[in-house]
Amino acid sequence: MNETAPRPATPERLSLGVAARLSRYLQVLTEAKKIAKQTISSQELSEYTHVNPTQIRRDLSGFGKFGKRGVGYNVESLIEEIRKILKTAGQHNIALIGAGRLGTAIASSDVFADHGFQIVAIFDNDPQKVGTRIGELPVRSISELRAAVAEQKIVVGVLAVPPAASQQLADELVSAGVRIIFNYSGSLLSVPADVTVHTSSPAVDLLYALYFYLT
Repeated sequence: MNETAPRPATPERLSLGVAARLSRYLQVLTEAKKIAKQTISSQELSEYTHVNPTQIRRDLSGFGKFGKRGVGYNVESLIEEIRKILKTAGQHNIALIGAGRLGTAIASSDVFADHGFQIVAIFDNDPQKVGTRIGELPVRSISELRAAVAEQKIVVGVLAVPPAASQQLADELVSAGVRIIFNYSGSLLSVPADVTVHTSSPAVDLLYALYFYLT
């Protein structure tokens, strides 16, 4: 087991750099847990995240003593600690917009569930898709979005729609009260200042990987 010590007082809001790196560590740790890996070193984390081992140790030591020299970090314990730091412990409900091939793939994946995010409602504006099911969830009309967000305490909206439809559907999410949007359409979205949008682009991820390969 890891050595533990009282955790230093943490700031109300992490810097973007620290939050991004902790999220990357959490992703690696989650995958390590799936293969029953019990401990992991800062060097191993570095190999999977491209973050310097010294930076990793510095990031983690700022919140307490989680590792043990010569042994590394206990995977399960560190997952729990990072989730607390990122304030993502517990379940957070998601509305998935788009029941096409991409939406079906997202709904069928455990990519969100691994981190405590649960898709609880799926919506589409295609009458032919409304009423069908993806797994255990029925595809609902966009007209039901506002009521679902309130009733199911949905905090995140995932857009898995064609670019041409993305802005209108983002507007629907904002109007319903969602303040975090994960955008798979690749389009630039115009949203109020209190709404956070993360756009996922395979091309950008590939460019990032290519940079490290070439340099």
